[in-house]
Amino acid sequence: MRDRSLRQQYDEEVDQAVELYKESLPRNAILSIGDEAVAAIRQQTQLGLTELLLYEEVNRIIKRRLGIKDYPAWRRRMLRLLKEYRRAEHWGLRPESPLVREIQPDQGSHVLLAGETAERAALYLAANGCEVTTVELSSDAMERVMTAAGKAGLMSRVHEWPTGIGHWRPDCPLNAVVCTPSAFAGLTPAEVSKVIALFQEATMDGGVHLVETIVAGQDAMSLAELRSRYVGWDISIERDGSASRSFVARKSAA
Repeated sequence: MRDRSLRQQYDEEVDQAVELYKESLPRNAILSIGDEAVAAIRQQTQLGLTELLLYEEVNRIIKRRLGIKDYPAWRRRMLRLLKEYRRAEHWGLRPESPLVREIQPDQGSHVLLAGETAERAALYLAANGCEVTTVELSSDAMERVMTAAGKAGLMSRVHEWPTGIGHWRPDCPLNAVVCTPSAFAGLTPAEVSKVIALFQEATMDGGVHLVETIVAGQDAMSLAELRSRYVGWDISIERDGSASRSFVARKSAA
């Protein structure tokens, strides 16, 4: 994450904390802080009292009361957190899982996530620089993702497609697609074919698709069916422990 975006995140967090504190105070307490600010300004400067000076001094007093750290200290802490967030294990993902092995995230990569796998994968990939779009994620799961993304400073990288997967349309080239068969629930075979074709068309050469095909020991989608839809792609079947198996297809260069 670039320092400019870190600075922007810091300023936004501080402004939000200060405004929430102001809203929590009764009017007489706010007036008392104003009086304290006026006295401090008159002691510190010979300049005339202006509305801007008063506003800034009130905010300084509140930040001191809240114990808000200055930017350099906050930045050091955030950089340590971001290093931890980039670890797959932090989000409960195995380093040897197909998601971690097959997708090499970097700045500017675009990944589409659909189904139950999206929640943890979205945060891991966003922490590693990807732009992530989630589809068919429950409202509760999406709320958890956005709450965690906000705390991690990753909210700007996580996006929700507002309608179902059957209405998804690409707005940028994709580097990867990760989904479970549940993402296609309720679609007819023809609609599934159309969606997968859109995924494929939107994926850049060298991009990868991961479909979890065995969940809790039971087949969730036919491998033969998947193979028939990915003719011309490099295909493999990868395992993640003993309980799940993923169909992996990588798009060959034209």
